[in-house]
Amino acid sequence: MADHQNETRAAYDGVVERYASLFADRLERQPFARAMIGTFAELVRATGNPRAADVGCGPGYLTAMLHELGLDAFGLDLSPGMVDHARRAHPALRFQEARMESLPVEDGALGGVLAHYSMIHTPPEELPELLAEQARVLAPGGLLLVSCFGTDGPEPVRFDHKVTPAYSWPVDRLADLLADAGLVPFARLLHDPASERGFLDAHLLARRS
Repeated sequence: MADHQNETRAAYDGVVERYASLFADRLERQPFARAMIGTFAELVRATGNPRAADVGCGPGYLTAMLHELGLDAFGLDLSPGMVDHARRAHPALRFQEARMESLPVEDGALGGVLAHYSMIHTPPEELPELLAEQARVLAPGGLLLVSCFGTDGPEPVRFDHKVTPAYSWPVDRLADLLADAGLVPFARLLHDPASERGFLDAHLLARRS
């Protein structure tokens, strides 16, 4: 896992400003993703525990969105360059460098975890460990929203992402992995992004049992 994460960290450190500028519109052209994040925030608020982690927060624009939606949100990212950018762009919010398999959060502390395309670079055999870690930090009844590229085939598909290699996932298989981690998937949204890659965009909501 260390080699893969070191490569991912170096790749994102090398594209911080370009990446941040590409996503500066904060989902203004992605109504489905925006709707799912709004639903996630509403459900987290309803738990009575508004503390939420944006895991793989990148430049921090979704951390800020969660804050605007009423959550006590903070961002975690593998890339120190991304964390530095997020701190400068959103000085009132908290950002910290962290690995997704070892989150600096106590057991059962959070009402929500957002993983917005932040696990796409994880090799399939390593994903269960990351999901188990996200389940660990959620309080009972806490919510996880996972967004990723989806595929209709039976197996994850490796492809050349613009930053570093990534994977698209069969949604049913990803839902099974969430269940194996102690989470209960209860909503999903699949839509065609009309992209050149031909993958679906997939959003899954799960609750810690």
